[in-house]
Amino acid sequence: MRHRNADLVVVGGGLAGVAAALEAADGGTSVLLLEKMAELGGSSALSGGCLAFAGTDLQQAQAIEDSDDLLFSDLREVGAFENDEHIVRAYVAHQLDTYQWLRRQGVEFSPVIEVSSGQSVPRVHTVDPADVVRLLARRARATGRVEILTGMSVRRLLRDSTGERVEGVRAEGGSEVLSVASRHGVILASGGFSRNPQLIHRFAPGYDKCLLLGGEGNVGDGLRMAWQLGADVRDMPYIKGTFGKHPVDMANLNALLAVYKGAIAVNQDGQRFVDESISYKLLGDACMRQPDGCAYQILDQAIFEEGENRVRIVDFERRLEDGLMIKADTLEQLAARIEVPREALRRTVAEYNGFVDAGSDPQFGRRHLVHKHGALCRIERPPFYAFPSTTAIFGTYCGLCVDARMRVIDVFGAPIAGLFAAGEVVGGLHGGAYMTGSALGKAAIFGRIAARTATGGA
Repeated sequence: MRHRNADLVVVGGGLAGVAAALEAADGGTSVLLLEKMAELGGSSALSGGCLAFAGTDLQQAQAIEDSDDLLFSDLREVGAFENDEHIVRAYVAHQLDTYQWLRRQGVEFSPVIEVSSGQSVPRVHTVDPADVVRLLARRARATGRVEILTGMSVRRLLRDSTGERVEGVRAEGGSEVLSVASRHGVILASGGFSRNPQLIHRFAPGYDKCLLLGGEGNVGDGLRMAWQLGADVRDMPYIKGTFGKHPVDMANLNALLAVYKGAIAVNQDGQRFVDESISYKLLGDACMRQPDGCAYQILDQAIFEEGENRVRIVDFERRLEDGLMIKADTLEQLAARIEVPREALRRTVAEYNGFVDAGSDPQFGRRHLVHKHGALCRIERPPFYAFPSTTAIFGTYCGLCVDARMRVIDVFGAPIAGLFAAGEVVGGLHGGAYMTGSALGKAAIFGRIAARTATGGA
């Protein structure tokens, strides 16, 4: 076993981990970042690249009025008030500063600001997530204070001789076993457990047949290690899949959300089954209850033209070019191509158009395109399109209890000395559902908070 020392150990090389490492290094701390996969990125790099920020210069340039108060209200409401108010306030209090910090690091945001799940106004700020992780990693290394080791799996958290404080980790890579002593403790940025079917079954057995995606290494390592030390967990009952994943396309792992541009969702009987404006986590629940757990997003040419090829979750043209979106001149032809009853689909669309005209949806209560934003629109202009959609678990959106300073909390409500967490391994922010962009958002925001707390800067 090889022994070494570091000021701070960061476990995991996704956005939370590299943000934490860079923040700590900029404050003068030496950091050892351990990533078990061969490359950095994890689930962050595979995501749609959306971050939820409010009050940014990009929003102001488009006359979008947003604020901390509205962001806080939306996060609490979409989370069904099951999220931790203190964690939500920590996100909101540091979100604009983190956006500006990312800009200063050289992160490039798309000028297009979209509206999506749980948002009352457009606040989806889009990046290439893999590029962001690589950029922050380069910036961290350039400080001369950050060493990044890939292919190193952290197996255990180590406590000091008193058994009270986390003082390091034991890791393995190939034939090497590494013991690291850390002066400032350990930040867990190890991701969730979307690739662990046993843990998914333990907490969310209704998703046994769901597609399990996300980072290949996301099997719950950090969660289990913290459990061993008595860490508490929260939001486990709210593990949910994301609606809008194509059932067989594994080349493109992102969901498509045409419903938020005005499409409707129908099952294999050609019937609507949900208010399409709700969080795509709740849409995922509804889809799983349909025959074979599958549905179709139905849209017309007018809605298709509202797509945006610079934002993955509404890039309709790319899906059409890839042969994933089905196109037909009439609804009857579309129904035949997707093998749903023709008359049922025609009647469903006609009824929905009537609801739009009347300004009321008595079936499911849909009032907006998404959350509280956008007027409903008719589906009437040919050609028509269908996007086959199922539910996939990209991330687990639950995890360790932390306080607003990202200290891990044990089952008795006390901080575990020397142990901090950030990113997907953290519970408390999302609650009962999910706002688009808050997962990547909390990775960057909470990674920086954890680093400052661990090093005495918070």
